[in-house]
Amino acid sequence: MSGGSDDALAGYKAVSRLYNGLMTGVVLTLITRKSPDDARRFVFGHFRRQHLEKFLSGLKKLGLDRLPHAVACAQYHYFSNALGGVKTEYMPESDRKAWVRYPPPRWIWQGTAICAVPRVVNEAMLHGWHGHNGVTLGNPRLGFVCTGQTVEGDPGLEGYYFEYDRELAPDERVRFVHNERAPRFDPSRAPRLDSAEWPAERLMKVERSYAMEYVRSMLPTMLELFGTADAKALVGRAARLIGLQFYDDVAALLSVSASDALSFAHLMARLAAAQGEAVDVRQDGSAAIVTQTGWRLMYGITQADVMFPAWNALWEGGLAVHNRDLALSVERRDDVIRWRIAPHT
Repeated sequence: MSGGSDDALAGYKAVSRLYNGLMTGVVLTLITRKSPDDARRFVFGHFRRQHLEKFLSGLKKLGLDRLPHAVACAQYHYFSNALGGVKTEYMPESDRKAWVRYPPPRWIWQGTAICAVPRVVNEAMLHGWHGHNGVTLGNPRLGFVCTGQTVEGDPGLEGYYFEYDRELAPDERVRFVHNERAPRFDPSRAPRLDSAEWPAERLMKVERSYAMEYVRSMLPTMLELFGTADAKALVGRAARLIGLQFYDDVAALLSVSASDALSFAHLMARLAAAQGEAVDVRQDGSAAIVTQTGWRLMYGITQADVMFPAWNALWEGGLAVHNRDLALSVERRDDVIRWRIAPHT
């Protein structure tokens, strides 16, 4: 593998790590700074937004749209999450019943964070996405039965899509039971996509995009639920903490060891480039300037600019660890974002 490919892989992995942390951090911030019910409302809204934006197009893209609905849904979660770097299993029983299972470690509740996630917050993800599949497919008989949750100490989040003989009421679209367990997963019998033959760089790029999509839908969902002031404060606090906590991981991945302004500018630029942004770095005396044209991460997201300061707190937190004698300032004009990293004045 060439050095360029190594650099690209490191950038994609760093973005994925950072945004995975941001998503988890926002949920924990809501649990601790607002309430578990507020966190539940956010997780539900976030996953419902992703479902409405991605589910039908994703089925077609994965070539699953002509399969029986229960099978198509379980395979969709199996493939889409596996491509995003999430451990996932798929076990079909029939055209009307198919299992999907997420063994630990849970991607969304990474590390010790899982200890702080209430059951209702975890279940909101299933209500937001899994329980709405039948509605979106125009099949009111299709529901999801959850048979285990990692946050409750079970050895994985698991359940099955099932097509009943009757239409389901809204509160029946997701059910929770305790007397069933998923069958064993046999990788040799699992379906495969062409992506199984993709090179490592392409797979890592998909994993990066998976994490980026969480941020894309997270920011507008926070705005809708909590209003501008609260959303900016909550996300900004989480972003700064994630920047502080994950700086060492990101710096190690990107082989950053110096603590001067220019080295942090190059770190920011590599993270931006890994997200597909157009970015440039130049030195200005003891300062460094990072210029980005556009903000592809949030392209097409209404009111995204309102949340820019909260997202920007990631880099403020990172710089505080990189060198606490440096300060980060930013200007936005038209389609250009310009950061200046310089000693405190």
